[in-house]
Amino acid sequence: MSSSALLRLAVRTTPSTLVRPPPSLRRIPASAIAVPAVVVGCSSNSFSTSIRRAAGDKDHDAYDPHHEESFEEFTARYEKEFEGVQDVFELQRNLNNAFAYDLVPSPSVIMAALRAARRVNDYPTAVRVFEGIKEKVENKGQYDEYLKDLQSLREELGVDLKEELYP
Repeated sequence: MSSSALLRLAVRTTPSTLVRPPPSLRRIPASAIAVPAVVVGCSSNSFSTSIRRAAGDKDHDAYDPHHEESFEEFTARYEKEFEGVQDVFELQRNLNNAFAYDLVPSPSVIMAALRAARRVNDYPTAVRVFEGIKEKVENKGQYDEYLKDLQSLREELGVDLKEELYP
């Protein structure tokens, strides 16, 4: 049979007549299935997959959608994230997420990010970190404080500012 004849046959027939499942795979009518009406000894909560927490733990539940993360929790979380960075994608994703919040990351988070940039050998991202800080701070005085705090690390890693690279 030619391919055009097979195509015509496939177009003309309905899908149910083209390929029929064997009788063992055909649908069983719902009336043929016996379902017990009441299961004794089971409560509606037995199928829950969530972890039950004590009432006192509710304040510290990180998965609670209404939980507001403190600045210290934010700092600890992103320091840990940057310590685990293995490639440039992770580094840039974590930086994007850290700078997306309505706060300026602490110098310890920036230090962890710069060390991660050095670890994955990504100099341009290290320079861009300082550009992000410059945009996030409220005034030049805050930016100067960050530069003063991070001066020793900048010298250690050899990271220049954009202003130094392009005077």
